[in-house]
Amino acid sequence: MQRALLVTVVASVVCALLSCWLVLVGWSLMGDAVSHSVLPGVVLAYLAGLPFAIGAFVMGLGAVALIGAVRQTTRVKEDAAIGVVFTTLFALGVVLVSVTPSQVDLGHILVGNVLGVSDEALAQVLLISAAVVLVVLVQRRDLTHWAFDRTHAHVVGLPVNRLRWTLLVLLALTAVVALQAVGVVLAVAMLIIPGATAHLLTDRFSRMLVVAPTLAATCAVVGTWGSYVLDVSSAGLVVVAQGSAFALAWGAVRVRGRATA
Repeated sequence: MQRALLVTVVASVVCALLSCWLVLVGWSLMGDAVSHSVLPGVVLAYLAGLPFAIGAFVMGLGAVALIGAVRQTTRVKEDAAIGVVFTTLFALGVVLVSVTPSQVDLGHILVGNVLGVSDEALAQVLLISAAVVLVVLVQRRDLTHWAFDRTHAHVVGLPVNRLRWTLLVLLALTAVVALQAVGVVLAVAMLIIPGATAHLLTDRFSRMLVVAPTLAATCAVVGTWGSYVLDVSSAGLVVVAQGSAFALAWGAVRVRGRATA
């Protein structure tokens, strides 16, 4: 339980930080795509005897590149390109899981197995999380400027293409972290809900970067401890806690809006 709590809190905080930019840029669906697209990479990494994180990261970047290629070479809009690529890759991953003989339950990749995190997986989560947070701290101002106004960022000389790919690489790395904690399916929620909740509660981005990880860490503790008491899925209850926090924030905003009307 202590290990599960550590992994869940770390993954929740990192996902919450990145979710602020995803919500601001309008890339929530991209987070969905990358999280689901890593599944075949995980299975292929298992077959090759490599760490799951390597396969997930490579497949995540491959999915982003494929989405960009479809968008640029066809008349298909970005949301449709994302839908086509991530559903196909996710389905491919499900097929590979079903036909791959394994002493490891690859089904845990779908819904997580936070109570069975290995020493290797724990080390991966901590190292990748530290790297993501370090890059976010160093590039925070440039990423925020680019997210708010990409045209102005280009005019003032910021490397907009590099910043875009920086955010995409961070997204792929964060998906790997979330994968270790809650699995492919629930990772989507951790990459969207905290940022969306913080955006409801404040209009200042600097405050979002505090509110989102604080809420995510609190929900991680509540969900993990609650799963022990209730004997239910830890990953599932963490996400339910995050969804409940969003519902409470939404209700508070509605009540405050009526009071000031």
